[in-house]
Amino acid sequence: MKKLLLLLIVVTFSCSKDDNGNGNPFLPNVAFDTGNLINTNLPQYSNLQFPGNSIVVSGFGVRGLLLANTGSGVIAFEQSDPNHAPNNCSAQSLNGLISTCTCGDGNTYNLANGLQTAGEGGYPLKAYRTETSGNIIRVFN
Repeated sequence: MKKLLLLLIVVTFSCSKDDNGNGNPFLPNVAFDTGNLINTNLPQYSNLQFPGNSIVVSGFGVRGLLLANTGSGVIAFEQSDPNHAPNNCSAQSLNGLISTCTCGDGNTYNLANGLQTAGEGGYPLKAYRTETSGNIIRVFN
């Protein structure tokens, strides 16, 4: 019994907790839920009906959301470059399935997998959960 208690204590205190929740020191976790706002029947979201297209949705996350239709579904990432603290140039611009940081450092990311393809740093894009029901895309954290 003493061994079991000792093992339980060791396991409890040896497990560390990531206070930031995502392993990235630049991007905080922000709780949000788009609900039924993103409807691909609406003109501002209609590009998501076609593979290879992406859009920016403002007002959620840290700086906004990057949504992309990869052909196998819609995925969502944080718009703020994961290798910068959020600032006036950390929001990324889109070109198809490629996002680029506007800080002039050459950071680019592939929206198909969230990985950095050029530039400095090493953190991938911060992914958010998505759920699709008909023409409604729900993004949440």
